[in-house]
Amino acid sequence: MRDVYILGVGTTKFGELWDSSLRELASEAGLKAIMDAGVYAEDVDALYGANTSGGQFVDQEQIAALIADYSGITELNIPSIRIEAGSASGGAALMQAYLAVKSGQYNTVVVGGVEKMTDVPSEVATEIIGGSLDAEWETFFGATECSIAAMIARRHEYEGFAKRENYAVFPVISHKHASMNDTSHFKNTIDIEDVINASPVAEPLTVFDNAPISDGASALVISSDSKKISEASNPIRIKSSSAANDFLSLHDRKSIDTFKAVKKSTNDALKLAKLEIGKIDAFEIHDSYSIAALIQMEEILGKQAVKMTEGSDFYYNSSNPLNVSGGLKAHGNPLGTSGLYQAVEATLQLRGKAGQRQVKDPRNYLIHNMGGLGTTSVSTIIGVD
Repeated sequence: MRDVYILGVGTTKFGELWDSSLRELASEAGLKAIMDAGVYAEDVDALYGANTSGGQFVDQEQIAALIADYSGITELNIPSIRIEAGSASGGAALMQAYLAVKSGQYNTVVVGGVEKMTDVPSEVATEIIGGSLDAEWETFFGATECSIAAMIARRHEYEGFAKRENYAVFPVISHKHASMNDTSHFKNTIDIEDVINASPVAEPLTVFDNAPISDGASALVISSDSKKISEASNPIRIKSSSAANDFLSLHDRKSIDTFKAVKKSTNDALKLAKLEIGKIDAFEIHDSYSIAALIQMEEILGKQAVKMTEGSDFYYNSSNPLNVSGGLKAHGNPLGTSGLYQAVEATLQLRGKAGQRQVKDPRNYLIHNMGGLGTTSVSTIIGVD
């Protein structure tokens, strides 16, 4: 099995991108990644495209073929494959591309994610996002993803595991970091009182506890080609990637406020990378909802994560930098793209090219992308040799 490196990364801005179509966003990110990698279209052996719900948002299926067409690489007849795993589609696509290259099936692959979510009214987008739930037992009865997250939050507080402030802090952290990132959907800073006192969506969660509806695309070029790796200006190694699943329906789980798949995928990724959690220098996690961020960090770091929310441990210049990109909450959450932007951010940080939000001397980055609320988990470790 061969070592796999990230040679190039590219991303669009995230936000309400009215003037850009899905195909334009995907092409922009892909071309930026190829230029950053210093490779040509002829060097690419396959394309993996992540997209969660293009058929519902913009009436477009066969997303990977569309991207290949619009990028001008279809005449090369390379395989172009769409990966869908709910809002973990980006992480799943990266894992599949990584495994394909590591196995020797391909040498150089482009993996990208794109979502165009703002072309439909917000209430329609909410229904589409609800597709990550059980349609028969949850959404049929009026549940939304946010209302499920609110139930989890209520249970977590009832069990005495956390207080409201322990998860309200995560949007504050994300907004602080997003204010230093030029591609962020939101660049305003907020405080805990803003989060708690904002308009309720599903109590106790308010609008600031929820990631936004965003457009955007991100892409990476990954390779095991020794010549291309040696020629790259700053290749970053993918050390491992692992996935796990839990029950789709919340009522089938033994505990609704634990995410067992997160712990499983993270522990497996650490084992494959031959690392202990203490060797991880920074984290990008799936903060689609503030309570989801807290529970993920509890699964990754243990119950000490709750205590850590009471200090400054998770800021970019502290001991366990978290979501230095701005996270899904403030950098943006174009569903199928989010997991790939996590990898873009980790690469920039490991290159030392993250500007004023730069983490000090990171060696290993853990990124975690999640489908639904703990249903699908993909953990990937990216680092320098």
